[in-house]
Amino acid sequence: MTAPAWRPHWAAYGAELLGTALLIFLGVGAVIADFAPGSPVAGLLPDPLVRRLVTGLLFGGTGALIALSPLGRISGAHLDPVLSLGFWLAGSLGAGDLALYAAAQVAGGVGGALLLPPVWGSAGRAVAFGMTLPSPAGGPWAAVAGEVLVTFALVGGILWFVGHPRLRRFTPALIPPLVAVLVAAEAPWSGTSMNPARSLGPALVSHQLQIMWIYVLGPVVGAVAAALLVTRPGRVHVAKLAHHGHDPAARFHGAAADSPAATVQGRLRGAGARREKESHRQA
Repeated sequence: MTAPAWRPHWAAYGAELLGTALLIFLGVGAVIADFAPGSPVAGLLPDPLVRRLVTGLLFGGTGALIALSPLGRISGAHLDPVLSLGFWLAGSLGAGDLALYAAAQVAGGVGGALLLPPVWGSAGRAVAFGMTLPSPAGGPWAAVAGEVLVTFALVGGILWFVGHPRLRRFTPALIPPLVAVLVAAEAPWSGTSMNPARSLGPALVSHQLQIMWIYVLGPVVGAVAAALLVTRPGRVHVAKLAHHGHDPAARFHGAAADSPAATVQGRLRGAGARREKESHRQA
């Protein structure tokens, strides 16, 4: 039987664009509100660790609410190109959808960030409109390492939940506390992006695109590592954070046994077996 021809799903790409714009406008707005000089939040919460925890909770909570909304029902509310990459590697998102999701997410990230200057003005400029920045103490490669670790935790956690039927429905509840902990612990090193679209918008508005390589390289490596570790042949991952049963065009479900991650795992196992046979021969 011939596989059905792939067709674009424009409603889903539009939902990703709008959802990502909302995430950046509201989530980065929380960053500005919590850390801009003279912010009343700093007076209420003087400890930066507590403010990072609250900011992460608000950022993750915004993403979870978008996932539960009608936008999430349409597109799955990835809102992050490397999460879409993880779903593709796990076999639950097609390559064409991955490319158009990523384009929509990048456009949404830029669109959401362009709304920040007229709303936040000088308060936003004082914190580079919530731009993610590497720590001066650690430098760019420490920031890359931090992004690898936090993206691995985020993408791996989501893939683990959506790959288990009993955990799947709790995926939106996972995101706010997980993002809060990751932001609180890692933000001093890289700003805890985990999302190239999240970093690109504020970097573009602040005219500091030269560090974007950090926030592409780190999240991509972290997402790939997470997908390779979490994907198992017997699982069916769902490329949605909520509304998992809503998939009329069968776009969001895929057997991990046929996934790119499973193919890479098989090649790695084959290479390992060949090396082991060769070592036995030499012995």
